[in-house]
Amino acid sequence: MPALSPTMTAGNIGTWQKKPGDTIAPGDVLVEIETDKAQMDFEFQEDGVLAKILKESGEKDVAVGNPIAVMIEEGDVSAFDSFTLEDAGGEKAPPKDAPKEEAAESSEPPESGSKTAPSTLENDQPSKEPAQGAQESESMGGRLQPSLDREASASPAAKTLALEKGVPIKQVKGTGPGGRITQQDIEKFQTSSSAAPAAAAAAGPTYEDIPASSMRKTIANRLVQSMNQNPHYFVSSTLSVTKLLKLRQALNTAAEGKYKLSLNDFLVKACAVACKKVPAVNSSWRETGGQVVIRQHNTVDVSVAVATPIGLMTPIVKNVDGLGIESISAQVKDLGKRARDGKLKPEEYQGGTFTISNMGMNAAVERFTAVINPPQAGILAVGTTKKVAIPVGEENSAVDWDDQIVVTGSFDHKVVDGAVGGEWIREFKKVVENPLEMML
Repeated sequence: MPALSPTMTAGNIGTWQKKPGDTIAPGDVLVEIETDKAQMDFEFQEDGVLAKILKESGEKDVAVGNPIAVMIEEGDVSAFDSFTLEDAGGEKAPPKDAPKEEAAESSEPPESGSKTAPSTLENDQPSKEPAQGAQESESMGGRLQPSLDREASASPAAKTLALEKGVPIKQVKGTGPGGRITQQDIEKFQTSSSAAPAAAAAAGPTYEDIPASSMRKTIANRLVQSMNQNPHYFVSSTLSVTKLLKLRQALNTAAEGKYKLSLNDFLVKACAVACKKVPAVNSSWRETGGQVVIRQHNTVDVSVAVATPIGLMTPIVKNVDGLGIESISAQVKDLGKRARDGKLKPEEYQGGTFTISNMGMNAAVERFTAVINPPQAGILAVGTTKKVAIPVGEENSAVDWDDQIVVTGSFDHKVVDGAVGGEWIREFKKVVENPLEMML
């Protein structure tokens, strides 16, 4: 199992794109793997032949480094028909604790020189020590079952009657030979149940346990880490976006269908402008070589929060301070679509220097606060647009309608002092309410 992201400790096997006997060339997709971040294609980087699949599609929580297949340079693969996982050295269990390394690294190449995906399977050799776990008794034909999980012993007639009457047969106590459930037991159970329908209803489950996906576990671990290790503080402001909406409308009209800009595209650009004017926010808390440093980034790479069917992802629009609104819009649309389809590459969601989370499409959300995406030092939460009456004229005898939004910045107090966070919000407000400054 290859490590396809820095925080990946285990993965789930998706669909195998090759079968035993198939020839593999560099760049061919070998198998789909669900990592702690997304569903990804694993591309093999050497010539060879797939001789044996050791982990079938659907296998879950396969630890990184465990063998999943056998590759050979050339030759007859029939010799590997009886090859087993134990022949490959066995497997180890995935670690129960989440890794403590940061999942989101800076946009520059990591100092360690590690890559998001290994080039060959040589770096993913399995541990030579098999996992020490409970073993099944060799005398049993299947797995041992707790007595509560075994199917109740009942006569065929009793089973049929229970099915017709909707009686949970596992809850019936048998009075026949050896505790066998009879028809009379079913009828007695139904009589007692009808006398207390509320109790019978309470006996059934009133909930559903949904297994947490690898991505959901990663999201949970990182959010808990962020709240525990990053002292959050919040700064809110109400912004007028009337001028910005008029500029957006004018540009979209002039585009004649070539592009369609959204309000969020302008806000992404405004984040970059504010980060360049207040660079302390465009920074991150780092521990390198035993020393603690605050790394101030020279470019602004904005992570854009995207809701996907399997959880929140934050694809990155890089070098936003050097891009035009049209280019930002095109990248946000492309990254958002591929995030929802689970087709992002690791370098497209790992990194970033600042994050924006916009729930303005939900008219019920006026404002909210967001959790910082570590190791970043700031995130901006954007609410929906509201029309607000502004008194004008002599003695406020008339009103104008102003389009307004409420934004809330979350900042890491280790990196960004309160006054600095307030200064960033002021610069953001200034450029949003005077949108032509984005063109400078």
